[in-house]
Amino acid sequence: MRYIYIVLIKAHTGLGSVARKITRYPYTHIAVCLDKSLTDYISFSRRYHYYPFEAGFTHEYRDYYAFGEHRDYGVKVFRLPVEEDAYADILTFIKDRETGGYLFNVFSMATMPLIGGFRIAGAENCMSFTAQVIEKSRAVSLAKPYWRYSIKDIDELLMKYQYFRGKISKRPCDRHDEYMQKFCIKRYLRGMAKLLIPLTKRLITNQK
Repeated sequence: MRYIYIVLIKAHTGLGSVARKITRYPYTHIAVCLDKSLTDYISFSRRYHYYPFEAGFTHEYRDYYAFGEHRDYGVKVFRLPVEEDAYADILTFIKDRETGGYLFNVFSMATMPLIGGFRIAGAENCMSFTAQVIEKSRAVSLAKPYWRYSIKDIDELLMKYQYFRGKISKRPCDRHDEYMQKFCIKRYLRGMAKLLIPLTKRLITNQK
């Protein structure tokens, strides 16, 4: 028997603050950890703090969430028991999403509070990625398609597996300076185009 950890995160970002005001729900990001150290967060998210459109499969670290003057960040953690064969399936799935050319499904993420999310071929966001990992764990059964699960839905789904709720302290990593690269409007707009154009094409053609 192994365990995986599903982590709901109260992000300190501007988008996170806006989302909390709209949804009146504290957690605005979700990720998967494969061990109880909770230092390597696997998800679909931005790869640089100031460039939300430069996004996709990511390994995130504690000081990505507790950046600048922030010393910690709020979380709710669920620990799911996983049999060896299911764990192997999860690792295969993660590797496929890392290497398979998947885009960040910003359209589904942005419209989740309004229409409940939708699929785009070859694209994931933090919610759809995590919901599929949960499904592959076999710890619970999904009552609706994985892409329709919001962070709050996942919170309710995993209620009996709650492991920890509170704050996690910042821990510096050697990737922090790269993650916090300074803002440049040209790079921001270029990153937006590089994501939205191919994502729109996949939405229209329904092909990866």
